[in-house]
Amino acid sequence: MTDRGSSLDLSGRVALVTGGAVGIGRAIVEALAGAGAFVGIHCHRSLADAESLLAEIRSRGGDGLVLQADLTDPDLAVNVVDRLVAKSGRLDILVNNAGDPIRRAKIEDCPLDLWNGVLAVNLTSAFLVAQRAIPHLRDSGKGAIVNNLTLSIQTGGSGGAGPYAVAKGGLQVLTRTLARELAPQVRVNAIMPGVIETRHHEQFSTPERMEQYRRETPLLRNGTADEVAAAVLFLVSDAASFVNGAVIDINGGRFLR
Repeated sequence: MTDRGSSLDLSGRVALVTGGAVGIGRAIVEALAGAGAFVGIHCHRSLADAESLLAEIRSRGGDGLVLQADLTDPDLAVNVVDRLVAKSGRLDILVNNAGDPIRRAKIEDCPLDLWNGVLAVNLTSAFLVAQRAIPHLRDSGKGAIVNNLTLSIQTGGSGGAGPYAVAKGGLQVLTRTLARELAPQVRVNAIMPGVIETRHHEQFSTPERMEQYRRETPLLRNGTADEVAAAVLFLVSDAASFVNGAVIDINGGRFLR
């Protein structure tokens, strides 16, 4: 647990983490709950994982709420915010972590339904949730949003990740737009993880490709979800009170070579 006298202390604050049941999202939930926040754990298909995570948090003295919904449905997306606020009475932190490449396809071969689906999951869902959350974040006095981007923005979505990179690129622009529109009441920043060893890469990257990533990274390793979560905790806390509109690279220096 975080020292309650530190600038990372989130006691009394309420956070919503979309896609919070597994991988990077799970680590973010654990970090925020460990700092004292009441955390809304959004999930879509990973309900059992979300429920087990909440049980773990409660066993450590924390608390939260599981919120299952398909965020590509506008009514369900706004309802996630409404349910959390109805339970907790407030909302101070939003982490738009939910995302999915769905499947790989070069732009020339990408069917329209895949294109629209990728944009809906990775960009429109964040817009819907953020829009609903904004009044509550303004009222908080310490409102903060963090959007989870992707290294694919910088690489152009190699290996058929183009639609995913385009959607996350839109989320990067949305970050800067919100940072201007919501200041000074709400700070808005983003993280751009590099290759993080999670279930995502078990699905989309071969072991050989993961080894190549390690060799290409100056730190000679891939990252962990806990390392990403530490950056998010910083950005939503008072320690980052003068950080707004920033993108933090968490990639081990991949682009230094």
